Amino acid sequence: MSILVLQGSSREEGNTELLTRLVLEGVPHTSIRLREKNIRAICDQRHDPDGFAAVDDDYDGVIEAVLAHDVILFATPIYWYGMSGHMKNFVDRWSQTLRDKRYSFKQAMAGKQAYVIAVGGDEPRLKGLPLIQQFQYIFGFVGMTYAGYLLGEGNKPGDVLGDGHAVAQAKLMNEVLKSKQ
Repeated sequence: MSILVLQGSSREEGNTELLTRLVLEGVPHTSIRLREKNIRAICDQRHDPDGFAAVDDDYDGVIEAVLAHDVILFATPIYWYGMSGHMKNFVDRWSQTLRDKRYSFKQAMAGKQAYVIAVGGDEPRLKGLPLIQQFQYIFGFVGMTYAGYLLGEGNKPGDVLGDGHAVAQAKLMNEVLKSKQ
């Protein structure tokens, strides 16, 4: 079972990346830092007679990596009670892929498992739940199996490692992912 993590953080070695690293310790995986990719915001052309225009950016390469893996971890800091802009731009572009004749997007996504890892600084175990629900709706729409989530608390770099609850959950999720190998 192949695993891909989509890192949505804008900060190198931020709390979300640190928590994700604990989850994936000793687990073979591929990691993509969305901040290192040029993924343009969507120009909504769903109802244009000619459909979506081609976009010259890195999106196609990232979506092809998603399609090539069985398990996808969506790792994002909680920014203003939602996913990061990097993650949002990527997910918004799914509207384009749904209409792209090169892919049977929903059919391809239906066989995948999805996890969410999110870290925030303002009561994330409560205030991060709407973000988790948003991801559940997204996964449901494309037919992905929602496999679970992990919410950690941290503000300054490294804070999440002091969140004993999140660290313990990361170790449990690590065991689950190792058992899938």
